[in-house]
Amino acid sequence: MLVTNLEIVPGRRIARHLGLVQGSTVRAKHVGRDLMAGIKNIFGGELKGYTELLQESRDEALARMQAQAEAVGANAVLNVRFSTSSVAQGAAELFAYGTAVVLEDG
Repeated sequence: MLVTNLEIVPGRRIARHLGLVQGSTVRAKHVGRDLMAGIKNIFGGELKGYTELLQESRDEALARMQAQAEAVGANAVLNVRFSTSSVAQGAAELFAYGTAVVLEDG
């Protein structure tokens, strides 16, 4: 499945527009990561534990969005965007969304 943040795919025509698809995950901070983040805040540097947590969250949200797109018969998701929001103290949602389409073979 083609997934892109472009609104169109050069050289390909959209045969059908299937609507919005989305995927999300809610993750809580990990105590061990919080401890290491506190130390990094004192000395500076990348918070690798949080970087990894966010990458895992993006991957999961994207996979769920792609599964929803496949379920409606899409072969591509265009104009993909990510959003984050706090849902509780120490927990955040990562949300991926885009437009499911069927592209003609090119």
